[in-house]
Amino acid sequence: MNCFVMSTDEQIKEMVKQKYGEIALQDKAANESSCCGSGCCSTDVYNIMSDDYSALEGYNAAADLGLGCGLPTQFAHIKNGDTVIDLGAGAGNDCFIARKEAGESGKIIGIDFTPAMIEKARINAEKLQFNNVEFRQGDIERMPVSANTADVIVSNCVLNLVPNKDGVFKEILRVLKPGGHFSISDIVLEGTLPTALQQAAEMYAGCVSGAIQKEEYLGLIAANGFTGITVQKEKAIIIPDDILSTYMTATAIADFKTGHTGIYSITVYAEKPACCGPDCC
Repeated sequence: MNCFVMSTDEQIKEMVKQKYGEIALQDKAANESSCCGSGCCSTDVYNIMSDDYSALEGYNAAADLGLGCGLPTQFAHIKNGDTVIDLGAGAGNDCFIARKEAGESGKIIGIDFTPAMIEKARINAEKLQFNNVEFRQGDIERMPVSANTADVIVSNCVLNLVPNKDGVFKEILRVLKPGGHFSISDIVLEGTLPTALQQAAEMYAGCVSGAIQKEEYLGLIAANGFTGITVQKEKAIIIPDDILSTYMTATAIADFKTGHTGIYSITVYAEKPACCGPDCC
């Protein structure tokens, strides 16, 4: 087990960047679990949450690393001609699906702070000959994007990895056009994780121990001035016993599974007010 001591935000980011850089250099088959069904057997926490994208138009198997926890583009109400930004774009899968919705007159910007992911995404876009999809390396707490740029922002299982979640929502508000909206899939908690899971580096990079309480998460969105906040989808995440046994005893696992802690994937929609200046926002 790799123990994880919560230190500075920059150290946390470097740990996440290193882990996702390693994943970017692997193929999806190497990351997938060795058998199907939650609670059965699995080799990695990174892939136990992902939904099946393959039926969505624009899906590209080479860009799907199985790292998501929802289907935010399916719920994002993307229209032809929209400018869409994907936070934590990975190898580009959500961007390519968003491009199908926005059409050739739209513009898609994927942001990721892992250089290997950016390189992989750019190669995928080049192979697909998508001239209106671009990828920018950057921190989503300080997006390399001008204010009032995006009609829609999407993100898939990324904000839980960011230490300063409030800062990200402030950036989303800045970058969205007035009247724009976001659809974000993420991991949230109800109850307290066992200490052993909180202190496991793999559980932070795997989107579990960096998650915050659902009520707090939705509260951050409201506190930053967003309106129309809606949970579009919610599903429970079950961590298989073989993964839990890496960090916990059999007794501790039984207590955890019969306790009151829940891990959930939620897809949340919210809007930036149409009037968002010093006089009204």
